[in-house]
Amino acid sequence: MANFSKSNVPQFSVDVYQNEYLPEGGREVNAIVTVTSTGGGTIGSAVAAPHVYTPGQGPDAAVAIMVDCSGSMDYPPTKMRGARDATAAAIDALRDGVRFAVIGGTHVAKEVYPGGGGLAVADPRTREQAKQSLRRLSAGGGTAIGTWLRLADRLLASAEVDIRHGIVLTDGRNEHESPQDLKAALDSCAGRFTCDARGVGTDWEVKEVTGIASALLGTADIVADPAGLAADFTQMMETAMGKEVADVALRLWTPVGTAIKFVKQVAPTVEELTGRRTEAGPRAGDYPTGSWGDESRDYHVCVEVPEAGIGQEMLAARVSLVVPQGDGPAQNLGAQGLVRAVWTDDMAASTSINPQVAHYTGQAELAQVIQQGLDARKAGDVDGATAKLGRAVQLASASGNADTAKLLAKVVDVVDAAAGTVRLKAKVAEADEMTLETRSTKTVRVKK
Repeated sequence: MANFSKSNVPQFSVDVYQNEYLPEGGREVNAIVTVTSTGGGTIGSAVAAPHVYTPGQGPDAAVAIMVDCSGSMDYPPTKMRGARDATAAAIDALRDGVRFAVIGGTHVAKEVYPGGGGLAVADPRTREQAKQSLRRLSAGGGTAIGTWLRLADRLLASAEVDIRHGIVLTDGRNEHESPQDLKAALDSCAGRFTCDARGVGTDWEVKEVTGIASALLGTADIVADPAGLAADFTQMMETAMGKEVADVALRLWTPVGTAIKFVKQVAPTVEELTGRRTEAGPRAGDYPTGSWGDESRDYHVCVEVPEAGIGQEMLAARVSLVVPQGDGPAQNLGAQGLVRAVWTDDMAASTSINPQVAHYTGQAELAQVIQQGLDARKAGDVDGATAKLGRAVQLASASGNADTAKLLAKVVDVVDAAAGTVRLKAKVAEADEMTLETRSTKTVRVKK
């Protein structure tokens, strides 16, 4: 459970962007909720001087690094070397006092460091020992990521800490356990620790890696060239060291007669949260958002309200931020926003779409059509793939999502971006296609 006695707990704020005006008979209210956390004060200091530890600087944290050691990590040998270097770089970025472990993953999970079923406490000596132990990482065996996650969960649970985080590196498909076994492992770990997932090379399954990150509220990405792993691992660890509060939930209270249609994170990535609701007392539900440092994220909330007459108004939803505390009352983080509904006969007011809502509706569609387009391409449906990826180019262009537009241009030849006219490229590098699929949910912030 999070510990709030420290002076450097960040301040949370909530801003709601919406058009509250509905026409007569209108029942759907859309709002973008921007949550911002500031003043935690660890990110800058952790990055600038990761080993300068003063008591109270940053919350207690525990990290488990899970490194794929299956046989395929030997082809080419640069992969295993890159994984060792990356893990060493991540260990270097640990703040003094943070608990940590390194796990070698094959069809079984092995404790590489410190061993004995526990965690080491980061200091110059244990960091050096851990880096020496990486020489024991050698490739051989299969891949069963669920076993790695369950071991990480056991090790992380052994520490009384606020923040628990995992990093998974894999280069292959999860062939030595069933999809059901992986899902069961993810279900048992969800809410217990957050986890970033990285695929190295091009022989892994995008939906597996993004599914791990999604279930455990972390980030997913591709590192096509093993030489890029060390920089990526350093950045991931520095971000993890900057987290201040774990297990934050978006709590939505709605009055009688209303229903939540959906809740999704829309920036910095699109993440569906609707199905993750846990009931939180009468008419309230909690949606998990994971751990927070100094950062800002946007959520799209859609509420169905009962019909009402012209001139009437109502509170459609109240948004707050809490840290659930098991059986006890939740810790309220003191930030709140209101979603309203006002019925009007002013057509101009009731038909205008809030720019934030319009922007993120487009970004969510962008993620969806990229996925559909790539699936159609793999299935040999040229017309379907061309139509969906053309729409993706159009949306990326209109919303100023330049990163996604660049990735799309490696998969299609763009004839007219504004009209969404494209031709599928005859030859596409596997890494380019996988990068587009892995990063398809990354969004750009709307210009406020």
